[in-house]
Amino acid sequence: MERLVRQRVMEYTKEYIYRAMGTNSNGNMVLKQVIDMNTRLITNACRMSLLETITLHWLSLTNLLQSTTTWFPQPILHLRMENAIIRQWLNLLGCALLLLIAEASYVPITYVQNAVTKGAVCLDGSPPAYHFDKGFGTGINNWLVAFEGGGWCNNVTTCLSRKTNRLGSSKKMARQIAFSGILNNRRLFNPDFYNWNRIKVRYCDGSSFTGDVEAVNPVTKLHFRGARIFAAVMEELLAKGMKNARNAIISGCSAGGLTSVLHCDRFRALLPRGARVKCLSDAGYFINARDVSGALHIEQYFSQVVATHGSARNLPQSCTSRLSPGLCFFPQYLVSHITTPIFFVNAAYDSWQIKNILAPGVADPQGHWHSCKLDINNCSPDELDLMQGFRTEFLRALTVLGNTSSKGMFIDSCYAHCQTEMQETWLRSDSPVLNKTTIARAVADWFYERRPFHQIDCPYPCNPTCHNRVFEPQDNHPGV
Repeated sequence: MERLVRQRVMEYTKEYIYRAMGTNSNGNMVLKQVIDMNTRLITNACRMSLLETITLHWLSLTNLLQSTTTWFPQPILHLRMENAIIRQWLNLLGCALLLLIAEASYVPITYVQNAVTKGAVCLDGSPPAYHFDKGFGTGINNWLVAFEGGGWCNNVTTCLSRKTNRLGSSKKMARQIAFSGILNNRRLFNPDFYNWNRIKVRYCDGSSFTGDVEAVNPVTKLHFRGARIFAAVMEELLAKGMKNARNAIISGCSAGGLTSVLHCDRFRALLPRGARVKCLSDAGYFINARDVSGALHIEQYFSQVVATHGSARNLPQSCTSRLSPGLCFFPQYLVSHITTPIFFVNAAYDSWQIKNILAPGVADPQGHWHSCKLDINNCSPDELDLMQGFRTEFLRALTVLGNTSSKGMFIDSCYAHCQTEMQETWLRSDSPVLNKTTIARAVADWFYERRPFHQIDCPYPCNPTCHNRVFEPQDNHPGV
């Protein structure tokens, strides 16, 4: 990986320098813009624990600064007057990089090769994959299986677009990824689960692991086999020791958080009767709400996902026996029938849901919500009022959980999406808290039955511990 990083650093640095020299006579201003761009990229990468990306752009900044006196023409040389400030930036970024290295570990990919013969394949027909960090010490018989998120595809066109990236092909997946937050292997950052067997299942089917269509179109060559992938990965993990689990959690973020809801009872049925088995959904409580135009866009979208992937037979029968299958993609219609204990970590102003359920592009063709969706601080009073209304609907959808100790929740008032696998929101000195409790402590106390946890935050902007997401205009997050 280091060789690849060095190679990319050279390529990116030259690209930035050529751009700075050739696209603007005011090279100093362009160079500042390049530095700002790298700084933003590093900030975003820190949030996602993308260590390679952070290293790349940090080194690009360093090389760029060191090369200004030898590679750039005279108009840029006076930038040296500002080098002290820029060097301070780099020192801070370097410290952040070192801190992130300490806060996360890299885990290699494992391909489930024998799954191909069973038809358990990604959209493009490639084998499914996961990352496995083995447990140790007292955690050797404890298992945490986290499912990756990444939206869904609702028709042939959107599924074809995923075939060319990691969300539809294991050929495009990184060979190793960072484990942080609840996946961290250090007690300091993850005191209750650090020594468990920790697995991250990669997401490449576009249906939250529910699809199963036997036929493969000879033209598109799309495979809708998410449910088979779930079964194949579970079979392999059971063979690797999960069949002897004493404690186990199925978890996930976003579409992976929905996976942990839809497969909660199924996961429990695979494990020993005497084991403590529970489910954790992070940012997976998607609600059926009208968008700003008054349309039920998300309901139509989920119905299309279920139809495209043939998911109906793999959704909880307790729901499909009462409602149309498309509605059974919404946790609010099925969680009351889940018998396995389950915990929900969610933001009441979930950034994905605000961007894709409340104000999707189809409901806002003029882009009035664009700035607000990038940064909640940019929202107008009218937009904030609509977001407060969305929170009210979200909390109403949660009432089906009741107040039993088997169903826990940590519902903060942050503008965020996915908080258990990022160290800054899982457990750090400045992590979000409810009732003076971090997400890490709330989940662990509930799992080990030290105390129940059922907390809902006050309305935005009351919680100063929130880490509200700020998106770049070019950020491309799978949406609807």
